Amino acid sequence: MTGAGSKELNDFGAAADAWFRENVDPDPGFMLPLTFMEVGTDQQFEWLRDWQNRVYEAGFLGAAWPEQYGGGGLDPAFQAEATKAMRRHNGPIMLNAIGLNWTGPLLLDLGSEDHKKTYLQRILSAEDIWCQGFSEPENGSDLGNAQTRAVRDGDAYVVNGSKIWTTLGRYADHMILLARTDSNTPRKYDGLSFLLAPMKTEGVRTVPIRKLTGEHGFTQTFFTDARVPVDRLVGEEGQGWGVAMRTLEYERGARGGQAGGYVSVQADAWDVLELARGMQRAGAPALDDPVLRERMVEFIIEIQSLALCRQRLGVPALNSDRPAGLPLSSKLMNTEFARRVNEFAITLTGAKGAYYVGDPSAVDDGIWARAYLNAFSATIGGGTSQIQRNIVGEHVLGLPKS
Repeated sequence: MTGAGSKELNDFGAAADAWFRENVDPDPGFMLPLTFMEVGTDQQFEWLRDWQNRVYEAGFLGAAWPEQYGGGGLDPAFQAEATKAMRRHNGPIMLNAIGLNWTGPLLLDLGSEDHKKTYLQRILSAEDIWCQGFSEPENGSDLGNAQTRAVRDGDAYVVNGSKIWTTLGRYADHMILLARTDSNTPRKYDGLSFLLAPMKTEGVRTVPIRKLTGEHGFTQTFFTDARVPVDRLVGEEGQGWGVAMRTLEYERGARGGQAGGYVSVQADAWDVLELARGMQRAGAPALDDPVLRERMVEFIIEIQSLALCRQRLGVPALNSDRPAGLPLSSKLMNTEFARRVNEFAITLTGAKGAYYVGDPSAVDDGIWARAYLNAFSATIGGGTSQIQRNIVGEHVLGLPKS
């Protein structure tokens, strides 16, 4: 792996900055999703798949993944520079979120050599799209009670059951699937296995779910005697719970190794500030209202503190008291902040906040209402905010289970 010498790193950062400045298209002629959970049309999907491939081919995605699996073999600091340049120029999101951020790091850590050679490069290039099969219709957040069955039959597992909230399910080539291979275990967490399941195969059917935002970013996935090759098992049979928990650490930002880029447009208090400057309240600028002005200042302070927390994560000496504190709380803090700041933005627009995307009377084409409604999915996916608070309480503060 190439080190992060200052000249090499600066040159790489400058090249990334120049590339994104030249290649980011601020208006492709249609509405781009704010998050990977909002990809609802073939046009959006194909455009974003091409965009991710272009970023990868330019060397600005997967820069820290090993060269033998399609990555750049560089120090993680290089990828961080590329991602900063992407944000600076408001680059579109990376499409293949579950592949880049969860499946890829997991396979680098726990996958077989065949898994790494088969999947990793195609994750980066967006040739293969991944989805996640954890949640089930009858079990909600009780992941350990998964009832989708995978029964061994020769060189394959025969899968029957259903998974829900499958983001990008109708486009995906593969799913990370948690299924029950043994029903006769003393604990519900035992007997689960973690599979890399093909989606475009006989016995797999997806049904789109219309979301609050009006699009169909989620699906429900049905398995009817679908066959998954035995060599697509990650870890040991019956030990899938531990693999799934490792996956959730990537999803929640508690463990590194992601390919880079970003999969959602972050809420920006500075954009909200610009909105506040342009809105009127009782015939005067909204910021003349002392209550609104105080709340705006609080949001600016909070977004700066979240940015500093991300920097603090990279300094072990600043995390020695509670090493798991920031990683385990970052998902909760960031998703709840996004929900609150977008809600505040809608209050600034007054009665016009009732208009949605496409309505000529909507402020900024309804982006604030759209962002607010979208924010709820992030407070649920990867564990609800209630579950995140339990995790922080139990694993960071040492509080008893209640």
